[in-house]
Amino acid sequence: MSERVVLVDAVRSPFGKAGSLYSGTRADDIMVRTLRGLLERNPKVLPNQIDDVAIAAATQTGDQGMNIGRSVSLLAGIPDSVPGYSIDRWCAGALTAVTTVSGAIAMGQYDIAIAGGVEHMGNHPMGDGMDPNPRYLAEKLVDTDALQMGATAERLHDKFPHLTKERADRYAVASQNKTAAAYAAGKIQRDLIPVAVRSEELGWGIATVDEPPRPGTTLEALAALKTPFRAAGRVTAGNAAGLNDGATAAILASESKALELGLTIKANLVSFAFAGVAPEIMGYGPVPSTIKALAKAGLKIEDIGLFEVNEAFAIQVLSFLDHFGISDDDPRVNPVGGAIAVGHPLASSGIRLMLNLARSFEEHPEVRYGLTTMCIGLGMGGTVIWENPHFTGKGASK
Repeated sequence: MSERVVLVDAVRSPFGKAGSLYSGTRADDIMVRTLRGLLERNPKVLPNQIDDVAIAAATQTGDQGMNIGRSVSLLAGIPDSVPGYSIDRWCAGALTAVTTVSGAIAMGQYDIAIAGGVEHMGNHPMGDGMDPNPRYLAEKLVDTDALQMGATAERLHDKFPHLTKERADRYAVASQNKTAAAYAAGKIQRDLIPVAVRSEELGWGIATVDEPPRPGTTLEALAALKTPFRAAGRVTAGNAAGLNDGATAAILASESKALELGLTIKANLVSFAFAGVAPEIMGYGPVPSTIKALAKAGLKIEDIGLFEVNEAFAIQVLSFLDHFGISDDDPRVNPVGGAIAVGHPLASSGIRLMLNLARSFEEHPEVRYGLTTMCIGLGMGGTVIWENPHFTGKGASK
C-alpha cells in the first residue's frame, strides 16, 4: 500500500544565541511550547488522532534526554495513548524525523504524525559528553579534522580553492541582508511560536524574534574577523552559522487523511535521500544526497525551482551551488536568508528549511519542485524533494 505524503504545517521557536536568550529555559520546555503552538494553529488535527511523535536532538542527555520524543509529547498535553521516540542524525535530526515518519505514512501505517527537533547548545555544547573511539584516529578511519566541524569547512576551501574567503563572506552578507528584508516584510515572524524565557537579571520575558541576525553586516567587517580553526584560514564566525538554541515541529499526513479532515497542504513529498562522503569534507554531503534524491524522483537539477540549503558554513553552500552550476547569488536559493543569519540549532534545522520552502511555494505558483538539503557531521548529506501544491503551470515549467 502506498500513500502520498504531505506537509500540513511547520513552525519553530525563535532561535537564540547559545546560552543567551534561553539561558534560563530548558530544552524540553522550548520543544513543548513549539509543539503546543503547532497544534494550536491546527485545531482540525485532534491530538488523539496523531499516530506518532518523532523528536530529534543531537545531544540526548539531561533536558534533551529521557526519550525526548515521548517526554515532550506528554508534557505538551498529547494523550498518553500517542507514542513517541527520539532520533539522532546530528544536524539532520529533524530532517530525518520527517523522512522517518513519512516512510510510515507512505506505507499506510500512519495517517498523521509529528516530527520535530530541538537543540540547546547553551546547555549542551557541541561535542559535550562525546567519547570518540580511539580507532577513528589510530586506524586512520578519519583525520582529526573530521571531529571539528570548522576544520572540515577549511578542508572544503582546500578542495575548492576558487571558492575563496571573499566569496564566502559575500554570500554571508547576502544571507544577513535577505533575512533583514524578510523580517521587514513580516515573512519570518508569522511562523515563530512565542516562548516564555527567564533571565536571572531580567526575570520573565517572551521570545518573539530570532536573536542571532546581524543586520547591517558588511564585507569589511567580515574581512577583519579572526579565523579560529586555522591560522590565516578562511572560515570565521561571520561566514558560518553560530551556536544556537531553538526548536522546530511539523505535521505530516497522508494526502487522503489531510483531504478528509480539511487540513492545509503546504508541500507534497516527492523523494528523499541520504548519502555519505569523507568525514573530513562533511560539508560536501548535500551534493551526493541531492544526486540520489533527484534520481529517485526522476528529476534533474534544472527541474528544481527553489532551494533551501542549510548554511552551516558559507563554503558548504558554495560547494553545492558550484557543483550544480548555480550562481552564488541565484535568487532561487534561500530567498529569506539562512542559518548564517538566523542560526543553526543542530537537530532542529531541517524543518526550518521545509518551513521556508513551503512559504516560498505560496509566493511562487509557477515553481513546481523545490528541495531542502543539509550537510551532516561525520560526512553525510540529506536531501528532500518537494512538490508545490499551489503549482499552476503558468510562467515556468520548473
